[in-house]
Amino acid sequence: MHIADGILPVSLCAVGYVVALAGSALGSRKLQPEDVPRMGLLAAATFVASTAHFPIAGASVHFGLFGLLGLILGLRALPVIFAVLLLQTFLFQHGGFLTLGVNAMNMGAGAVCGFLLGRLPMLPLPLRGFLAGFAGVIIPALLLLAEFQFAGYGRSLTWLAGIYAGLGGIEGAFTALVVFFLQRTRPAVFSVALAPVRIAAKLPDSPFLERQVP
Repeated sequence: MHIADGILPVSLCAVGYVVALAGSALGSRKLQPEDVPRMGLLAAATFVASTAHFPIAGASVHFGLFGLLGLILGLRALPVIFAVLLLQTFLFQHGGFLTLGVNAMNMGAGAVCGFLLGRLPMLPLPLRGFLAGFAGVIIPALLLLAEFQFAGYGRSLTWLAGIYAGLGGIEGAFTALVVFFLQRTRPAVFSVALAPVRIAAKLPDSPFLERQVP
């Protein structure tokens, strides 16, 4: 899912940088001190998840947890993804420096879809987690294939969409399990996903901690 240098035209790479940097700036607005530990923890999680590659049908795929990032962090996921990809480019040469913006744009789009799916109050939160996890994989994959088509590279690679759809189903199931667990142990984690519906609940560790209800 990381596009290397030399594949996409420079003009598309420039557009990717503009979109990725604008998204990162938007996601960093009014950043609060309490946001930083959560962003750092999820940055570490997606960094580790995306460094484990699995060969499937001649392709190398990996998990990303971008849907989970969008579900929990909302637009704060965009600077997190950019920072993680920048570090991976320096350390492991995953993708290229010229295509860093496009890679961040693609994966950030998956996180934004996860964020939007998380705000569907008519669906149970674990189901929203599954859809967010699936979208976090398939949306970047579809964007990657569209960019390859635009660049005239690998026109026979559309079969990869099926592989990423299967990977998206696995990541969606994993995301749903994580959401199911956190909903019962740390419901305040989903303050972004559950923003439309809020009630005050008395919890043992705080006099009045706002608890989210799907």
